[in-house]
Amino acid sequence: MRITAVVFDMDGVLIDSEPVWEQVRRDYVAEKGGRWLPDTQKRLMGMSTGEWSRYLSADRDADGLGVGGSAEQVAREVIERMAAHYDRAVPLLAGAVDAVQRMSQNWPLGLASSSPRALIDTVLGRTGLIEFFDVTLSTEQVERGKPAPDVYLTVARALRRNAADCAAVEDSSNGLRAAHAAGMRVIAAPRPEYPLDPEARTLATHVIDGLDELTPALVVADS
Repeated sequence: MRITAVVFDMDGVLIDSEPVWEQVRRDYVAEKGGRWLPDTQKRLMGMSTGEWSRYLSADRDADGLGVGGSAEQVAREVIERMAAHYDRAVPLLAGAVDAVQRMSQNWPLGLASSSPRALIDTVLGRTGLIEFFDVTLSTEQVERGKPAPDVYLTVARALRRNAADCAAVEDSSNGLRAAHAAGMRVIAAPRPEYPLDPEARTLATHVIDGLDELTPALVVADS
């Protein structure tokens, strides 16, 4: 397969932020008198800012978490708490910087993240990773979040590449579904705390246990 670009997810791939997102939103829901369900975190993974803030703010009888207030207020307050965490330290995953550098020596790189634009800029700026990415995009900048393919298709266009000639590195089931729906080759790097749905796992050409396994040879290798 001819690969002409590599696109990374951020949360759960480059930074160990999913536990932070879960704790911040779980605490916020509890403080606001809402309900946190067993499958809430799984449902939230991949949602855009607008989608998850509406989900948190919506009434319980409307299948929301019932925290009240407007979606805009919910988003602002949760993002402020996340930014405070990142101001103390960015939880880079082991091998993230080396993996990005390796890929950048072979292909232009894109970033397709469900994090809000402000947090993407904070993470990439504080870690110095911004210099390796040609295009970075948040799902809040497209119509639909993951598992819809919008963010991946838009990043491919911005890179001036066909999506079918790109490889994506993802950790979540919804992320894998989004990249696959865009037509990209998918490399799964799941976190042990959030195992992939069996159906989503089948969409990956390769499944890796850590970013040290992400090499140019693996990216172009058949399954």
